[in-house]
Amino acid sequence: MSAKKQLTSRAHKVVALLKERYPAAECALKYDGEPWRLLVMGRLSAQCTDARVNIVCEDLFAKFPTAKAMASAPIKEIESIVRPCGLFHTKAADIKASCTLLVEQYGGVLPDDMDTLLTFPGVGRKIANLLLGDIYHKPAIVADTHCIRISGRLGFVPADCKDPVKVERALVPLIPPDEQSDFCHRLVWFGREVCSARAPKCDECPLRGECVYNEG
Repeated sequence: MSAKKQLTSRAHKVVALLKERYPAAECALKYDGEPWRLLVMGRLSAQCTDARVNIVCEDLFAKFPTAKAMASAPIKEIESIVRPCGLFHTKAADIKASCTLLVEQYGGVLPDDMDTLLTFPGVGRKIANLLLGDIYHKPAIVADTHCIRISGRLGFVPADCKDPVKVERALVPLIPPDEQSDFCHRLVWFGREVCSARAPKCDECPLRGECVYNEG
């Protein structure tokens, strides 16, 4: 078997093992099925934990319950609420501008293609893929910190690769298209519970048979 086929085979085994451990594959951001909310929460999640974003957005969405309300909201009020997420000036400005664009240009309907999503303020490939995968169920690799770290440990990318675009492009041919979005959600939960950055629980890891992290 060629090296490429071996890598693909290992990747498919990892997909199956993670699916067994996390059958629900839930998004860690609690957006209640509202696409515009996931757009907002995705922006707030940069350099911030999903748990904090969920807490902050309880107040944010209570105050501004629709994309139109968020677009019309005074920027200082948005800043005040999202301050705990860090970078609050930039994030608040991006949220307001994105909601304005969504309402005025797209009638409140989130676009379903990468190029258009990337025109929204503060939206990069990570957030765009999150939206495409979760909202539209399209093939999408969300190369967040968990995905990057675990992909390196599993040998899907070089261990020192921290470039999210390179990780995304490496995983696309390895992970079946219909599994990609859920796979990335599962990596988040797996990264929190088992394969943490500082103290991975290798002895109890269900992926240890497919992992290169501790080979040496």
